[in-house]
Amino acid sequence: MSEVVSFDDHHLTRSAKQSQTGQTPAPVFFNRLELGQILQVYGQMVAKSEWRDYAIGQDKNTCIFAIFHRTTDRPLYRIYKEPRLAAKQGAFSVLAQNGRILKRGKTLDQVLKVFDRMRFKAID
Repeated sequence: MSEVVSFDDHHLTRSAKQSQTGQTPAPVFFNRLELGQILQVYGQMVAKSEWRDYAIGQDKNTCIFAIFHRTTDRPLYRIYKEPRLAAKQGAFSVLAQNGRILKRGKTLDQVLKVFDRMRFKAID
């Protein structure tokens, strides 16, 4: 005959087994607030005709927002979100076209300040 087990006990033992088996981590995405911040900067640069296209990509540990001048070119900038680096260097970073890290930080707002000097150039 089968044994009656409460749901709470069953759930706890089951979750403990899953954590021991190395369950895959949740996928990484930009949340709505983060994407809104990125698109605000992107929109301002599109209005100045500096940027013309973007792409959003994802792999196992990162989410990437790539910014293009032309669709056929390599991305001018890549904005990365890597939550596994949040405690060390910061979860967010901006990379230039050559792969050099321009800014790294714990918040996206802090990292997007690298584009401020481009948005407010004086025109003669």
